[in-house]
Amino acid sequence: MTLKASDLKVGDTYSEEVCRNLSRTQIVQYAGASGDYNPLHSDEIFTTQIAGYPSVFAHGMLTMGMTGRMLTNYVGDGRLTRYGVRFTSQVFPGATLTATATITAIHEEAGVKIADMDIVTTDEAGTKVLTGSAAARLD
Repeated sequence: MTLKASDLKVGDTYSEEVCRNLSRTQIVQYAGASGDYNPLHSDEIFTTQIAGYPSVFAHGMLTMGMTGRMLTNYVGDGRLTRYGVRFTSQVFPGATLTATATITAIHEEAGVKIADMDIVTTDEAGTKVLTGSAAARLD
């Protein structure tokens, strides 16, 4: 799907469930793929008894990647020109995440239409786990 400037207006939103019932296996698989073996993501005893968290939790970059998939589903492959986030809360096993993009501006840069977006990903309780912004080229 490729967005067209003529089909958008400021305030439009797109939401997508990016993860349902996040498993510990998915978290460990991401650790292997990314090379990030911080024990906070895989060692329950370390995480609960030493670090003081209620459980292991997902890598922030895993949440960013799942949110990024929502963005490319929305704007189309190869369309993102900017994507940055801030991790605002841990994502624990069992989480279901929904990512939302809101169009904040549509403008032209060097003859190319660009949509600016605010991004937020929330868990099933409505807790914001990621906030950020992105921009994408439009047709």
